[in-house]
Amino acid sequence: MKKICYHIPGMDCPSEERIIRMKLEGVEGLEALDFDLDGRKLDVFHSGKVEDITPLIESLNMGGRLNLVSEVDELPDETADHSVERKMLWAVLIINAVFFVGEMIAGWLSGSMGLVADSLDMLADALVYGLSLWAVGALVSRKKWVAAVSGYLQLALAAMGLMEVLRRVTGVEIFPDFRTMIVVSVLALVANSVSLYLLQKSKSKGQHVKASMICTSNDVIINAGIIVSGGLVYWTGSAIPDLVTGTIVFGLVVWGAVRIIKLSR
Repeated sequence: MKKICYHIPGMDCPSEERIIRMKLEGVEGLEALDFDLDGRKLDVFHSGKVEDITPLIESLNMGGRLNLVSEVDELPDETADHSVERKMLWAVLIINAVFFVGEMIAGWLSGSMGLVADSLDMLADALVYGLSLWAVGALVSRKKWVAAVSGYLQLALAAMGLMEVLRRVTGVEIFPDFRTMIVVSVLALVANSVSLYLLQKSKSKGQHVKASMICTSNDVIINAGIIVSGGLVYWTGSAIPDLVTGTIVFGLVVWGAVRIIKLSR
């Protein structure tokens, strides 16, 4: 059996891990996958040819490249307590789902595109965690179908958000309520900090939990950015900071959705 080691610079979140798993599932001779999200590394344990795996990794456009191939006799140790990981992921999923609804409502009521965009980022994370938890043991075709649905949903919502940004830039003046932006973003910041604390407290060595920590840390940065944009809206008396923040986050959601859709085909 071969241990095929890859360095994948674009792999740092649960979404990338899920994409890679779905891409490689069903490959004949595949024995196990060992992810190192911190080091952006993937070890593939495969009884077939390297040529069966490398093109699939490269097709994901994450910058993956082959580092080393060696012969091994044993698979990686997978004795982690998956029940603990599941509980933590369920907690993070619920927090993201609740704040998706809350931020979406607050965003539209306050006129803040930054909050609306962040709500979609919360939705994207919740869909990734939900897919990971629900699809265990499911057929590859079913996983790809669910991934496609979630990808198209994210893409449609993000596209509507970007059109609303364009509508406001080209004529419709809506001044966002900076107080709501700041208050709701602070609450979301607290929620993401709680998620990060729970994931760290679990002390799980599972790569999915480690990846969730990375993505939650990124969410904290986005929340802080919206708080800053709310302050800039107040200071400048302009909606532009909110529209810029919303556009950036919408773009991140679109980018993630397109990658998922491509994989599901």
